[in-house]
Amino acid sequence: MAIQWFPGHMNAAKKKAAEQMADVDVVIEVVDARLPQASTNPLVEELRKFRSKPCLKVLNKIDLADPDATSAWIRHFEQDQTVTAYAMTTKKPSDVAKVIDKARALAPHRGVPTKPLRMMIMGIPNVGKSTLMNALLKRRVAKVGDEPAVTKTQQKIYLDMNTAIIDTPGLLWPKIEMPSDGLALAASHAIGANALIEEEVAEWLAGELLVRYPQLLAARYGFKTEGMDAIAIVEGIAQKRGFRIRGGDWDYEKASHMLLQDYRSGALGRISLETPETRAAALAVFAEQERIKAEAAAAKAAAKEAERMRGKRGT
Repeated sequence: MAIQWFPGHMNAAKKKAAEQMADVDVVIEVVDARLPQASTNPLVEELRKFRSKPCLKVLNKIDLADPDATSAWIRHFEQDQTVTAYAMTTKKPSDVAKVIDKARALAPHRGVPTKPLRMMIMGIPNVGKSTLMNALLKRRVAKVGDEPAVTKTQQKIYLDMNTAIIDTPGLLWPKIEMPSDGLALAASHAIGANALIEEEVAEWLAGELLVRYPQLLAARYGFKTEGMDAIAIVEGIAQKRGFRIRGGDWDYEKASHMLLQDYRSGALGRISLETPETRAAALAVFAEQERIKAEAAAAKAAAKEAERMRGKRGT
């Protein structure tokens, strides 16, 4: 299943962010620590690099992510000299308190009343931007919810005389190239429910967990995973939890929902759906698949053209 989700307000948000970028000193990009690259919006990177703006990349929700994978991602992102990576959770005030100092270090020439530090918080839906904004300001100024795209308008607020923050709506990009990225984003609740089929997303997630964290599946649901595939995992959850539909069959839909909720809430444990190494491998496979598709399309077009030319000669 190819998952795409780009509500109309996101296009307007993209245009507004591009306009504001010229007057921003630092971009604070919030990503999901469980899938830091898949949740990195290429549009954000494109906009900030066009304007040569430094980036504080906040890997949020580290309490839900595999700590070893998070450490690897920090090293990976900081290979870019324009990026400072910071792993945190908005649940810890001590983590939140460090954000402004880290942003200020990226623009040391700003941060006084005559030249306030101007920051823009960006990121995809449901990664915790608005929660971070509220935590920084120590009051509720941005809507927060457990659904993607709660924030739909941009707002600029002064933290103090020296610091201004622009909060932006969650922004995806029009075409998610790798199907696995769309599924990972859907599993992590960054994509609206109307754009996905939960059972298919749960099957994908079950397959990933079988490879990466089979012990967490076994511990959570109480069955051995050896010899099982993704569908058997979801069915096993239904059986262990006693989920049945009328007529006695196992309730696959309810089990799928439980698996997704357990992953999103952290009930399954600390899980990361990608590392720099697995990301590189996935990109290589995807590139090869695209090459094969392009060659097949070219061959089909050439055959069609040859057939057309034979028809012309025949007439």
